[in-house]
Amino acid sequence: MRTPVLAALAAASAGVIFLAGCSENSPNTPMNGQMMDGHSMNSSQSTSDASAQFNNADVMFAQMMYPHHAQAVEMSEMATGRTENPDVLALASAIEAAQQPEMDQMTAWLSEWGQPAPSADLGEMGGMGGMNHGSGSGMMTDQEMDSLMASSGAEFDRQWLTMMIDHHTGAIDMANVEIEQGSNPEALAMSRMIVTSQQEEIDTMRSLLG
Repeated sequence: MRTPVLAALAAASAGVIFLAGCSENSPNTPMNGQMMDGHSMNSSQSTSDASAQFNNADVMFAQMMYPHHAQAVEMSEMATGRTENPDVLALASAIEAAQQPEMDQMTAWLSEWGQPAPSADLGEMGGMGGMNHGSGSGMMTDQEMDSLMASSGAEFDRQWLTMMIDHHTGAIDMANVEIEQGSNPEALAMSRMIVTSQQEEIDTMRSLLG
């Protein structure tokens, strides 16, 4: 059953398909310097530039994955001072190092595409339909984040690993939707990398939980 996040992405894709049906372009045909809904991009951008090819699914991916990554970075920063487990600390460091640059890249894409800057709060994104944290995307609720922040030692490790597995699972689901429906080559490449790297981290975290 698809989560609300996947449903939101699917709805965005449905809009793309409907609009594309009015033209000779197929639903998945990349648009050069143009959104599928017809909004033009900056004319100074070359139509041959791969970054100028995008559709509504690419925009939704960047806008929704940004706050998702932001929470993972926040959770990773909590590890310092709350655990001395070298495996957890190494994972937290790796997650922060990987996801912060991806957040910067998603911000740059949205700027290039003439779209609103992303928000670190998933619920603030216009395309989310007022979605709140903890709605099935792997995002933690405020209460879960508070519980994690208040814990330490082995209890922190247990909560952190359990929550991050759920968080990564949500990210993989979102990335798979982008792979199926997106058109921007760079966003597709990032999505494939997210699926591969985060699945590997999930496997590691499950082994640490025992």
